Amino acid sequence: MVDIKWEELGFSYIKTPYRFIAHWQDGAWDEGVLSEDNVLHIHEGSPALHYGQQCFEGLKAYRRKDGNINLFRPEQNSQRMNRSARRLLMPAVPEELFLKGVTETVKANEEYVPPYGTGATLYLRPLLIGVGENIGVHPANEYLFVVFCMPVGAYFKGGLTPTNFIVSDYDRAAPKGTGAAKVGGNYAASLLPGAEAKERNFSDCIYLDPETHTKIEEVGSANFFGITANNEFVTPISPSILPSITKYSLLYLSKERLGMTVIEGDCPIAELDRFVEAGACGTAAAISPIGGIQNGDDLHVFYSETEVGPVTQRLYDELIGIQFGDVEAPEGWIRIIPVK
Repeated sequence: MVDIKWEELGFSYIKTPYRFIAHWQDGAWDEGVLSEDNVLHIHEGSPALHYGQQCFEGLKAYRRKDGNINLFRPEQNSQRMNRSARRLLMPAVPEELFLKGVTETVKANEEYVPPYGTGATLYLRPLLIGVGENIGVHPANEYLFVVFCMPVGAYFKGGLTPTNFIVSDYDRAAPKGTGAAKVGGNYAASLLPGAEAKERNFSDCIYLDPETHTKIEEVGSANFFGITANNEFVTPISPSILPSITKYSLLYLSKERLGMTVIEGDCPIAELDRFVEAGACGTAAAISPIGGIQNGDDLHVFYSETEVGPVTQRLYDELIGIQFGDVEAPEGWIRIIPVK
């Protein structure tokens, strides 16, 4: 058994014994292998290094009470990776290969899946990069599909904690750019505005739509949602928003489990009074409650800067319960990896 203090884990890189690597060359993927080498050896001319021809995913493995392991909607991650790949003219990773890579990585590193009850999980990072000898601005002639993993701690150490965000003057993505793809360039562009927000003691930025700068699009690297007094779950829709698997799961749970009205539509920054609760959602934290949003000189507070709203709490409990196997999941949402 590995010697890890599970309750003290944060969100940082930890080397685990195995990762899965598959190679695309001459128009086809090989079957992939598990490797103990955590250093990728790629050509200096690789388009991933020069022209950003790469995309990635993030998902988690959850230890169940019975000792087995849950994967949460990994097919959705496979589909999203392939949408990102198409945007950057990279070959699709067949769903069967994607799921093989994820499953074999979890099984090979099973002792690093944190125990049930610690709140910690095994974070998986599938990565698709263009490699090989190249210097011109055109797609690579070889690709690597890699899945590596590490245990990470519970995002909220003392339970859900609301934090404040600030509206940024920067654009996260161009109106018809790569905002809907999970590509590294989007995140590189967010580093400066994110750092400036943190310097001002905010958790991160609120990005507005790049065309009119009037509507909320994303919260840092997560999707936004708001709860109205009329029992509505509202989340932005835009061609430059990354479609969060967590967000679409919450849309379903809001409607089917909580009986709410769900709306994908505009969220004007001038109409924050519409919401009695607000949050950000994504793989890392599942749900991050938003206490308030600083917009210019105005700080708009939702439910509370210190307490989590009741609807946000119910959604969090439902989602986390499903992921760890304590709440019945909608059909097809959970893939169980049995442990001998």
